Amino acid sequence: MLMVQDVDLTPNPQALKFILNEKLLNRETRSFQIKAEAVNDPLAKGIFEIPGVVSVFYMDKFITIEKDTKTNWGQIQRPLVEFIKNFDKTLIPQEEQISVSKEDETALLKKINEILDQRVRPALAGDGGGLQVTGMEGLTLKIRYQGACGSCPSSIRGTLVAIENLLRREINPAIEVVSD
Repeated sequence: MLMVQDVDLTPNPQALKFILNEKLLNRETRSFQIKAEAVNDPLAKGIFEIPGVVSVFYMDKFITIEKDTKTNWGQIQRPLVEFIKNFDKTLIPQEEQISVSKEDETALLKKINEILDQRVRPALAGDGGGLQVTGMEGLTLKIRYQGACGSCPSSIRGTLVAIENLLRREINPAIEVVSD
């Protein structure tokens, strides 16, 4: 039975990370910024049914939920724990097979993703969030924050600069990182 084992704070005061006893996904991340995006995902759709939930992000063994400022966590936590306990994990849409586009094959993007996988994504996951590379134009890397990171002021400013500085040091001093 799927269960919430623990709850972690995130740097975003409006987001909590709910740690589960079982894996939901093996490699993908799923991020839903509005209820309409979750229409084909029974897990996210069900979480959005809880009043006050404004975004849902999940991967591996956790779900990060962002709430509106008018709702307190007590109004969300108990219904979420009940929903998770009664949720049939087999209803989660299957993960897509990874297809490598020409852009992904570039040595630069491969190297960037290796660094992000080793040094950035684990830290973001620790805070209940994630990072998706949405494209590369020249030396400008486009990224999108997910989960708790998506609306957290420190990710939008501080983390973006830190990622850019890391990639400039490790790969190319002319790399720019922008939030998509």
